[in-house]
Amino acid sequence: MNFPRLATYSVKGATRYGAIVEGGAVDLSPRHARDYPTLREVIAAGKLAGLAQEAAGRAPDHALADITWLPPVPAPEKIICIGVNYPDRNAEYRDGQALPKYPSMFMRSPRSFVGHETPLVRPRASHQLDYEGEIVLVVGKAGRHIPESTALDHIAALTLCNEGSVRDWLRHSKFNVTQGKNFDSSGSLGPWLVPYSVESQIADIRLATRVNGELRQHDSTGRLIFPFRHLINYISTFATLVPGDIIVTGTPTGAGARFDPPRYLKPGDVIEVEAEGIGCLRNGVVDEA
Repeated sequence: MNFPRLATYSVKGATRYGAIVEGGAVDLSPRHARDYPTLREVIAAGKLAGLAQEAAGRAPDHALADITWLPPVPAPEKIICIGVNYPDRNAEYRDGQALPKYPSMFMRSPRSFVGHETPLVRPRASHQLDYEGEIVLVVGKAGRHIPESTALDHIAALTLCNEGSVRDWLRHSKFNVTQGKNFDSSGSLGPWLVPYSVESQIADIRLATRVNGELRQHDSTGRLIFPFRHLINYISTFATLVPGDIIVTGTPTGAGARFDPPRYLKPGDVIEVEAEGIGCLRNGVVDEA
């Protein structure tokens, strides 16, 4: 991969951020922590691409084997997740309804996500842990009532999400899915941030999810019901978007719950969410201790 990548990770218990290059990570924290304590401040300053360029050609400070990957944006103010945003996903419900007029959405907590190569946790309360591969927009510029014509100017970076869901807990209440979407360590974000530059970068990204090497989900962003411009415009109508906010843009058809019988995740499974121009987010599964 020759595109710039910036990650948050820990080494010997200390949280760092840096550029992922051939052979490891260039540690940018010592050089920039005074001005930018985390990648969230780098995003707010509009410096992601600049820091990635600075690291180009430098020898890595840490081997990838020595780092623990963390979700790339620490402590985001908002994690907004979009539901039913691919046409086949809408048809999957078999309710005879036309495409929705407005996006479905819900919020997740940072604690519900782990980083790349860290296992998802199947909770004691349920064995219906499921995968949902998704592309993520990271907001770089604050805004409210953002018009679609300038919406993409507010994107700082792209990353990936396995928006893990505990299916039976999605239906514990009449109108919400919050419980089943917020179990600790049930989803993942990462592995890194890829700075956004031009619309062609996101126009038709192919997305795929594999479980133990088997292709389960695949689609492309050119088919989204609610494109990225629309999502930013719609969300910013009711909420001020700020740097570091995360928009998880929807999953294709093919999650485990849609098989007959359902194929939920179990300890030892490996899920890979991959998108061209972004990378591959990989996680195993373990049972809650």
